Amino acid sequence: MTSFGWVYIISTFGFLIFVLYLACSRYGGIRLGKDSDRPEFRTVSWLAMMFSAGMGIGLMFFGVYEPLAHFENPPFGLAQPGTEHAAQLAIQYSYFHWGLHAWGIFAVVGLSLAYSVFRKGRSGLISPMFYPLLGSRVEGPIGTAIDCLAVFATLFGSATSLGLGTLQISGGLTSVFGMPNALTLQLAVIAVMTFCFTLSAVSGVHRGIQWLSNINMVLATLLLLFLLFCGPTVFLLNFFTNSIGNYIGQFFQMSFRSAVFGDAVWMQNWTIFYWAWWISWAPFVGTFIARISRGRTIREFVCGVLFVPSLVSFLWFSVFGGAAIDLELSGIADISAVTSQSAVLFDTLNAYPLSTITSLLAVALIALFFISGADCGSVVLGMLSSGGTLSPPTKVVVLWGTLTGLCAAVLLLAGGLNALQTATILVAVPFAFVMMGLCYALIMDLRSDRRASLQAVAISDSHVGAAGDRRASSRS
Repeated sequence: MTSFGWVYIISTFGFLIFVLYLACSRYGGIRLGKDSDRPEFRTVSWLAMMFSAGMGIGLMFFGVYEPLAHFENPPFGLAQPGTEHAAQLAIQYSYFHWGLHAWGIFAVVGLSLAYSVFRKGRSGLISPMFYPLLGSRVEGPIGTAIDCLAVFATLFGSATSLGLGTLQISGGLTSVFGMPNALTLQLAVIAVMTFCFTLSAVSGVHRGIQWLSNINMVLATLLLLFLLFCGPTVFLLNFFTNSIGNYIGQFFQMSFRSAVFGDAVWMQNWTIFYWAWWISWAPFVGTFIARISRGRTIREFVCGVLFVPSLVSFLWFSVFGGAAIDLELSGIADISAVTSQSAVLFDTLNAYPLSTITSLLAVALIALFFISGADCGSVVLGMLSSGGTLSPPTKVVVLWGTLTGLCAAVLLLAGGLNALQTATILVAVPFAFVMMGLCYALIMDLRSDRRASLQAVAISDSHVGAAGDRRASSRS
């Protein structure tokens, strides 16, 4: 984190600019598949599955915790802790960590893979995407190394999400039922959830994952609307509007701010950790997004992946984080005094009516996000370890589901949240350079695709012209 922080900062911004360029360029109209292909899933289901696989469980964990952490410890000492200015910075940096930069990382892998599989007819592995760059060498040790990196990044990225979900489910059970939040309870939660998401993964994308994702979005919307209208509604809406302006106005400054003269500890614990987490998560989320995006154009893909989930994340942080901050500013409750990161959501809900019902709803939502995100990970790991097939064997999916749950359990035993973060950061370093190569290989592919299209048009025009000459000659 100390030596490679600048690499994360520059590369993450570069990935975002790269996909925006593709969407706005002449390549934006190219379809991810044959020119006659159309989207496999309805847009609503497509967005719901994307969001469930991408960040659902993370938003449940950090939706209240992160804004409160920045509120009590503002980044780089830019505000006094616990002030209105600190509140604005808290939401602004939450947007920054969960918005366009994160989804730009996912879009690079998802777009590269969808183009490679559906347009070029290659296998669903990471290595074949490097064919324009490496040629036949992708079938040798270099390609194997790339695919192995993708498997490890996916495994630890998924395990980190499962670990966070486990901590919060156990925290919710403690809050609602008074169960002791001990390691035994956390391991029991992992065991039950692993069994559930393995069953869901076996049922396939069209049934289990799509169905769970749609339920997730309905329940998440209900919980968000409840807190929005039962909480300080006008304050939250103004907070959302003001924070959007701050995020846009400080976008470039935040994107390139490093720890050279700033708070290195804060930078490493938050921004660098997030960029590493998103990069380690990119093979998993990107592969799953690619799997459900056949038939969409590059422009449609980029706009859907970047802007819709980011906007939902912004609204989520404004409502949940804003509600907790309002309780702090008004003196109604001292949420920041809660020592457990997994309990702050439930302490916030306890300050509003129907707290038992909303807490149970939150636990159910976390569990469903846990299951849907983990079964997406199992399917992706099955794809990556089965030659890139879009329908991996059931026994392989079950094996990866079990191993992911065991990996999350081991990391919790080894040190809880810190161990989860460390594992994520370690696997992200090499994969950041893999993603840089992906960008260059995709551009090479798109240029050849564009040339092929232009050549086809030229040949068609020449045939039409020749036919016209023949008709004119016959008439004369």
